[in-house]
Amino acid sequence: MICENHTRVTEFILLSFTNNLEMQVSLFILFLIIYSVTLLGNFLIIIVTSVDPALQTPMYFFLRNLSLLEVCFTLVMVPKMLVDLVSPRKIISFVGCGIQMYFFFFFGSSECFLLSMMAYDRFVAIGNPLRYSVIMNRSLCLWMAVSSWMSGVPVSMLQTAWLMALPFCGPNAIDHFFCDGPPVLKLVTQDTTRYETQALASTLLFIMFPFSLILVSYTRIIITILRMSSATGRQKAFSTCSSHLIVVSLFYGTASLTYLRPKSNLSPESKKLVSLSYTVITPMLNPIIYSLRNNEVKGAVKRTVTRKVLQKLDVF
Repeated sequence: MICENHTRVTEFILLSFTNNLEMQVSLFILFLIIYSVTLLGNFLIIIVTSVDPALQTPMYFFLRNLSLLEVCFTLVMVPKMLVDLVSPRKIISFVGCGIQMYFFFFFGSSECFLLSMMAYDRFVAIGNPLRYSVIMNRSLCLWMAVSSWMSGVPVSMLQTAWLMALPFCGPNAIDHFFCDGPPVLKLVTQDTTRYETQALASTLLFIMFPFSLILVSYTRIIITILRMSSATGRQKAFSTCSSHLIVVSLFYGTASLTYLRPKSNLSPESKKLVSLSYTVITPMLNPIIYSLRNNEVKGAVKRTVTRKVLQKLDVF
């Protein structure tokens, strides 16, 4: 469809959260603190799991990849959101919107598959501990990580290319703080039934399929734990996967509210809060969850910090 008697949209206005100046400044400070904590926490996980000899296992290899994904995921949206909060013109170009949407879908889909790989890793560790190092060898872990990252390519290309090829001939105000699929879809000036059907099918494939793999892995894990005769063994086995369970619940619980119902009846404000939870809050909480609930990570952080302090003391 060609935009007859109308000019095709060349840029979008991101309505963000509020027009109140004082509230914008407060939100800017709040989100800047959250973003700083997110970067600090995830980079700390990346550094610690890379340099500490005790953390050179598949579990922490995948955790390092998850932290890197979280850094990239937030980089797509948060810096632009912070700029918009203190800028009078909350503008993003048509091409820029497509690029932001592509990488958002890419990193989001990749995280879904990476979380399923981490669930399989926990299943092997608990269900077959004696052969864990043999099964989860370096080449398999590398293949699983690369596959997770690359899994985001087809869905991001298909979703973005199809949506941005639709006609945008009328309003250009996106009632959101970034170029997400559902709010951009509302601006399309033709029937979007076919795209919505395709989007739902892609969601089921690239979000629910890895989620089903997680469910299968944890079903097997629970069965294995219940068969253990030792209460201490059951507690230890459950503690090794509790952090991952919390992260999966946070990510999938909020993302499914948006992408399983692209045109739900939730108010725009409610949708923004839901989006904030998995785009801003969850990436900040992930390193905190893994650090506070994991003695190995806490010990590695202490060793790393102590080593850096001692090196500085030696210099003086």
